[in-house]
Amino acid sequence: MATPSAFASPRTRWASLLAAPLVAGMVGSGLLAPPVASAQDEGGTQTQAQSRSEAPSGVRLDRVEWKTANRVALWVQSPAMKKAVQVQLMLPAAWNAEPDRTYPSLLLLDGLRARDDASGWTLETRINQFFDAKNAVIVLPVGGESSFYTDWESDAKGEAYQWETFLTDELPPLLERDWRVGDKHGVAGLSMGGTAAMMLAQRHPERFRFAASYSGFLDTTSFGMPEAIKVAMQDAGGYPAESMWGPLGSQRWQDQDPKLHAEKMRGQSVYVSAGSGNTGPWDQPSGLPDIPTNFPGYGLELLSRMTTQTFVNKARGAGVEVTANFRPSGTHTWPYWQFEMTQAWPQYAAAVGIENVEPACSAGGEIAALAERQPDLGPCLTDEYDVAGGKATDFRFGRVFWSPRHGAHSVIGSIGAAYQAEGGPDGPLGLPTSDETRTPDGKGRFNTFENGAIYWSPTTGAHAIRGAIRGMWHDRGAEGGALGYPTTDEVTNPNKPGVVQGFQGGTVYWSEKTGPKLVKGAILAAYKEAGAENSALGYPTGEEVSLEKGGALTRFEGGTIYWSPRTGAHVVPQGPVFEAWGTEGYERGRLGYPKSALRTTPEGQVMEFEGGTITVANGRAEIS
Repeated sequence: MATPSAFASPRTRWASLLAAPLVAGMVGSGLLAPPVASAQDEGGTQTQAQSRSEAPSGVRLDRVEWKTANRVALWVQSPAMKKAVQVQLMLPAAWNAEPDRTYPSLLLLDGLRARDDASGWTLETRINQFFDAKNAVIVLPVGGESSFYTDWESDAKGEAYQWETFLTDELPPLLERDWRVGDKHGVAGLSMGGTAAMMLAQRHPERFRFAASYSGFLDTTSFGMPEAIKVAMQDAGGYPAESMWGPLGSQRWQDQDPKLHAEKMRGQSVYVSAGSGNTGPWDQPSGLPDIPTNFPGYGLELLSRMTTQTFVNKARGAGVEVTANFRPSGTHTWPYWQFEMTQAWPQYAAAVGIENVEPACSAGGEIAALAERQPDLGPCLTDEYDVAGGKATDFRFGRVFWSPRHGAHSVIGSIGAAYQAEGGPDGPLGLPTSDETRTPDGKGRFNTFENGAIYWSPTTGAHAIRGAIRGMWHDRGAEGGALGYPTTDEVTNPNKPGVVQGFQGGTVYWSEKTGPKLVKGAILAAYKEAGAENSALGYPTGEEVSLEKGGALTRFEGGTIYWSPRTGAHVVPQGPVFEAWGTEGYERGRLGYPKSALRTTPEGQVMEFEGGTITVANGRAEIS
């Protein structure tokens, strides 16, 4: 139910305080039997889930951000959740080598203190290195603190918590349609996520062939458990348990209890595990016999152990084949969950029909020679395969590309992720023409490609730069010049032909008519506030020009933005106000700089300047 960050909190003592009476109550009622030997039967399979090709109305992909070359973050707009939900995908080894292949999926759920920026699985474990050679799409929802990944009866502190609807109705069609997910699925999770994995598998047996719980709480309505969950949710973010399933112990609580619905898992492949709470290989001994220093983790794992046992007893009594691993030691911590995930993998692979053998691979020729020079690439994941214009081999920490013209070059790390986002060799950059190289200022790295480059720095991340914008940037000193490193990718304007790209020193706008132009500082802020190139101003036609009295201007297709330290930046559009101001000598005349935006009134237009006001009515301008 908790991550290691919770263990240091004195509030987590609720686990140890509740453990003793809960154990006594379950033993006294006959609910808790002695641990049984581990079962190794992988369980049965069931008929394929029906494939859904169309997402419900309103579900859409808002944003894609590549974290590495094989991990991508999606922001999926969810009508049920009333927001865009981040979901990260870990892509299989053959993703690039076999672009027409579809894959089974594994939905991997987080714990009670799930964060909003990334899944605990990627933050606390090394699953990226475990799954990169596997041929399954790993689906990692981000967020959902204290949610139990269920549909809540009322809002969760102002948020719409409708996780079950999102994960089983809204998200799957999008993944099947756009991310090559096939029709065989599993679900697994740790702690809270383990509880949720079993609930989802029971409530959607037509979808999930495999379900696993690592230290989950699989008996949620027996003596003391609703109260324990209530205290835990209050501790992990202050969430009211009654908002989730109504009054403690109500029918909705009964409907969500994995133990009470174990019979629904007949035919599914089920894996559960729990430690004993005693000091294990990843714990520090306290000096007391078998008791670790992680005392909250001891109490939480004890709760998991006894509730998992009651679930196993009920499931096996109902004819469900369960692989149950009750470990002789171990607390409620991430190293044990990573271990259990690797132990459960063969059973998942069998359930969804993938071969649990990592195929042998080897690199050859110039790619092999480069890999020998760059051991940090790690082992190969694929054999050599064809790409546009050449060959490629994927390694654990990067990809190597070869072409007759450019030879072999590696693309790794954040630059590799940005290259993947650009479409790799099939995208506008083409093949790499260099390995990753340190920038002259020593702060960043870059790779060059046939049609551009990707630059990275710790503060700006990795971004591609190409075409006329790259030429302008290069002529002005590249990352060592006033523009600095790129801070965004090049973005194509869907409304007006042109592109825009951000840099540390400003933003460059390009159109076929105007070419690349830099807009910066307060003038840039005013330009964006006005709607930038999509406004009546259009694209910039020039760059910032210094003026008398310490001011500056930038000209645009539909007007000019003037700035001075006294008045700030204001748009003066083309038309009668601008023309009337010109008759007075612009900012050099008696009116000075504009000090307000142009206002439209029932009578016409009004704009205020340092030395007066220009009013336009019936097409006639008056200066006062």
